[in-house]
Amino acid sequence: MQHHISHRLMTLAFAASTALMGLYAGWHYAMGDYVALFTPLFMMLVLLAALLLHVYRSPSPYLPRLILLLATYLTMLAAIWHPPDISLVWLGLPLAATFLLLPLWAALAITVLLAPVWWLTPLANAPASWIMGFLVTALLLALPRLEHARRQALLRATDPHDAECDAFHIEALHRRLRSEHQRALVLNRHLAVLVIHLPQLDMAGEQFGHRAQTALLATLCDEVHHQCRGYDVLGRAAPATFWLALPHTSESGALLVQERLMRGLSRRIPVETGRLEARIGICLLGNEESIDAFLQRLAHRGETLSAPPEAL
Repeated sequence: MQHHISHRLMTLAFAASTALMGLYAGWHYAMGDYVALFTPLFMMLVLLAALLLHVYRSPSPYLPRLILLLATYLTMLAAIWHPPDISLVWLGLPLAATFLLLPLWAALAITVLLAPVWWLTPLANAPASWIMGFLVTALLLALPRLEHARRQALLRATDPHDAECDAFHIEALHRRLRSEHQRALVLNRHLAVLVIHLPQLDMAGEQFGHRAQTALLATLCDEVHHQCRGYDVLGRAAPATFWLALPHTSESGALLVQERLMRGLSRRIPVETGRLEARIGICLLGNEESIDAFLQRLAHRGETLSAPPEAL
């Protein structure tokens, strides 16, 4: 399950964590606890490195989050190993950070795997109420995420549109194509499908993040809806591949639509990626061709278009 947090919010979280760690180090210095001062000072440098990785786009969006999470756990361990008084806050803080920074199932796995580790720390002598508090806190942190995932699944089951762009998702697209296939066979009419692949999509995500990907998808969908008829069907068959169903359209009509789309998309120039590139292929429904065979042919054409240029 993916876990998207806005770049600005994560920047604020990293900056606030670095500042809080600096305040924690200053508190130790003011209290004259110079032995415990080393850990927050070192962690402040680690968090500063995580902030820089986040701001300058590390290869993996989860790398700075993992660094922040590791710094939280190490700070907690240092605090409970040199108490004067152990507080339950030091057990709840990394637990909350785990569920906030990581996808749900990764957070649950880390929580379960690290639960036995606490028995090797001074927390093993904590009262039974602490164990109950730990379990209740984990449950309270997991339940909202589980409910959100359930609502998203329900919304996806009832909403035919893709979550990232103005196009049908794959299940709704298959249903519409089956309906158009039956209509074409019964009325003896043509059915053409344009297979559209965006080769820049993965590159945009790796270099500029999720927002650049969303901008590319929005640009494609906007141009398709501008160039096509109201009853034409655009659906997302794969992360970077779309199918545009053109009912009552012959091969010559499909070629005209392909040419219009290529010309229109070439005029779109997103800021991050430059001129928009698209590979477009045409698939025509054959006489008495079954819908399963037609869908398989469309999928194969999409794989062909997504291959590297030297393999085409």
